Amino acid sequence: MMAIYGPLRLILDVAFFIMLAHIIMSWLISFQVLNLGQQFVAQIWYGLNKLLEPIYTPIRRILPDTRPLDLAPLVAFIIIISLRDYILPAILF
Repeated sequence: MMAIYGPLRLILDVAFFIMLAHIIMSWLISFQVLNLGQQFVAQIWYGLNKLLEPIYTPIRRILPDTRPLDLAPLVAFIIIISLRDYILPAILF
């Protein structure tokens, strides 16, 4: 079981940190600490959006429309944490 658990845990850990970086960066952009006019910041932001949009889109279809507040990253973050810390160990051990 460890041969399955290790790679799955690694994938979930990487997804966790990418989502964490995206969430923190969105806050910094919202509070105008980071500026999308800077090329480096814009490239990182658009890269993270392209990477995470396939995860957020199905969640946005299910959630009700809360227009100014996007809850999809929060729901995806909670799902990843649940899978990584509770569901995966319960299934495989």
